[in-house]
Amino acid sequence: MARTLAICDLSDWHAGGALREKFVKEMGDALQDIGFFALTGHGIDIEAIDKSYTVAEDFFHLSQEKKDQYEQAELFRQRGYTPYGVEHAKDNPAPDLKEFWQTGRTIDDPDFHKNIWPSEPSGFEQAIDGLYLAMESMSSELLAAASLYLDKPETWLPNMSANGNTILRVIHYPPLGENSPEGAVRSAQHEDINLITLLVGATADGLQVMDHDGTWIEVEGNHDHIIVDSGDMLQNLTNGLFKSTTHRVINPPDARSDRYSMPMFVHPRNEVDLTPLPEFVALTGGEVLFDSINAGDYLHQRLVEIGLAS
Repeated sequence: MARTLAICDLSDWHAGGALREKFVKEMGDALQDIGFFALTGHGIDIEAIDKSYTVAEDFFHLSQEKKDQYEQAELFRQRGYTPYGVEHAKDNPAPDLKEFWQTGRTIDDPDFHKNIWPSEPSGFEQAIDGLYLAMESMSSELLAAASLYLDKPETWLPNMSANGNTILRVIHYPPLGENSPEGAVRSAQHEDINLITLLVGATADGLQVMDHDGTWIEVEGNHDHIIVDSGDMLQNLTNGLFKSTTHRVINPPDARSDRYSMPMFVHPRNEVDLTPLPEFVALTGGEVLFDSINAGDYLHQRLVEIGLAS
């Protein structure tokens, strides 16, 4: 029987008591095992998700000239529009077959990237920013649960992400053209950079997670689930106790089909130290496995590796 991701119910966290403890253990065990789980009971309105996908589809079907007005290469593409074929996976020269829009937290701070919004379609800002706020609130609960699993105060990881560069990425994978670069796929196998990722159920299947034996676990595109995974920064901090697991989005059987997805990449503030802590080094064999580096330097290093910065 094919393996599936563990399912954790966020309503258990909200219930408190023994159910909250159950959620913390199930979530932490999943991140320690394979770094992924499916979240139910998340409370995000399915209609809000559907509306976000509708305005996303409308935006990506604008002319290329209109979309290119919102490209922000000077911000390492951390805001606004990134065209098809720009990003690639680390150590893979073939471009990913996708275009995307990125938005972040709205903060009145001159040192913080400001969001930009397209003039069309109508309702884009309201839908996408609304989804961002709902998912960001939920991410704090998940980080609190992860902190407790790691025997830390509930505020430990949420404090790291407070006013961090958390990003919601709205992705369009267009139909595959005859001129697609050789060896290119919708999203080549990679690991996420950040602390945790929250992925709203995509509009089509295609996401696969690598299991311990190198086989691939199929993840169903399901709006009732939010897929959660631990990223490289959390793996670094915990010296590999929480896994940052390889995953990919494969090309569809029907080359004419579109696919949309909306991951939220939860980041700490730039000054947060990601050096593996001694207690996690002790739990993972006694050897320091990852570098001492702060989150800002780590992020820039990885953005260079995937073609978004220089």
